[in-house]
Amino acid sequence: MSIADLYLGISFTVWFTLLLVFIIVPAIFGVSFGIRRLYMKSLIKLFEVRAKEKNQHLYKPNSNGIIAKEPVSLEQEIHEMRRGGAEPEFDMSDIFYFCRRGVESIVDDEVTKRFTAEELESWNLLTRSNYNFHHISTRLTALWGVGVLIRYGFLLPLRVTLAFTGVGLLVVLTSIVGLFPNGRMKNYLSDKVHLMCYRICVRSLTAIITYHDSENKPKNGGICVANHTSPIDVIILASDGCYAMVGQVHGGLMGVIQRAMVKACPHIWFERSEVKDRHLVAKRLSDHVADTSKLPILIFPEGTCINNTSVMMFKKGSFEIGCTVYPVAIKYDPRFGDAFWNSSTFGMVNYLLHMMSSWAIVCSVWYLPPMSRMEGEDAVQFANRVKAAIARKGGLADLLWDGGLKRGKVKEVFKEEQQKLYSKVLVGSSEDRSQPHRRETMVQSS
Repeated sequence: MSIADLYLGISFTVWFTLLLVFIIVPAIFGVSFGIRRLYMKSLIKLFEVRAKEKNQHLYKPNSNGIIAKEPVSLEQEIHEMRRGGAEPEFDMSDIFYFCRRGVESIVDDEVTKRFTAEELESWNLLTRSNYNFHHISTRLTALWGVGVLIRYGFLLPLRVTLAFTGVGLLVVLTSIVGLFPNGRMKNYLSDKVHLMCYRICVRSLTAIITYHDSENKPKNGGICVANHTSPIDVIILASDGCYAMVGQVHGGLMGVIQRAMVKACPHIWFERSEVKDRHLVAKRLSDHVADTSKLPILIFPEGTCINNTSVMMFKKGSFEIGCTVYPVAIKYDPRFGDAFWNSSTFGMVNYLLHMMSSWAIVCSVWYLPPMSRMEGEDAVQFANRVKAAIARKGGLADLLWDGGLKRGKVKEVFKEEQQKLYSKVLVGSSEDRSQPHRRETMVQSS
């Protein structure tokens, strides 16, 4: 045996032993040695020094990074623009209101900027978050160089190894659990396998997650809904509890994972032809939540990823089922790495490479109290109420816009809504002027 073979054998043994002792075994039992949090505190101190050098403020984790105006209704703004005298049905000054709003929308578009990376107040030593970086100082350049060596030379290989380990174990162990007959033992083993594998995957991102209000965690027979920033939202939540996933059937590696998972747990996968059939989707979801022995369903009602600053319109489908909804708010700390996935710019492999070469993924998860549909409340109103609760808890902006605008044009219904609001202003003012005439007529007739 050559010295090179001996060296490789010893290196592999040491590497595997470290993985087993410090990552895989703790993931099985759901414990942590606190290494990741110590690493996070060290990074915070480094960023604090960097911020003080440039006299900058640190990122505020509960802010949404947006300076918003006080909301004013269309009727109020038009009333302020009209000056003196009785209000006519139509005034030329009304045109200036719509012109101004149009220019404001172009200058400060509150929709499209939700699909770009969140801006940082202080540079986090990642080139991708400062494309104008050339040479700021010798000390900072040295820190950046050391960071590149640590992230790509040590952290990236470690994280890739953990990712393959977690996914490989998930496929193999769920396939084995699927051989067991349905019953308590199978459900117990399935839960343990899923939790262990997802915790290993979380460690492959050096994810530091803080869970709040765990007494509100989703329970069987319900639907868990959360805001959506990244595909890793799934493993962030699934590393703290078991869920039934909902999604479209895929091919390739993702298809292998889906087929293995469904053997151990009743996840809900739809064929491409079935996805657009709302009645079929609603029926399968209803049948699932009706069985209280099945896991809660995990759904992201926005239907697309938003950049960690806001919550956009929730699709009403999951709120028509009539079951208990468990809202969850997820908020990432962008100082350590940007978790937002812009699928129009990055493919999945490129995105995962960005995630695994970041400093870490740090986020907070809040479990909100369960919510049910009120009497007289339709699915859209219920969805908006849940969305508002998630936005408040996560410190996110609550937007009414559809996330589908990321790729499509503005729907006609939004244009019609503005027309209806303006027509109410005109109709309301004409009705107000007609009231005295109506009262005179009633007096004369009496």
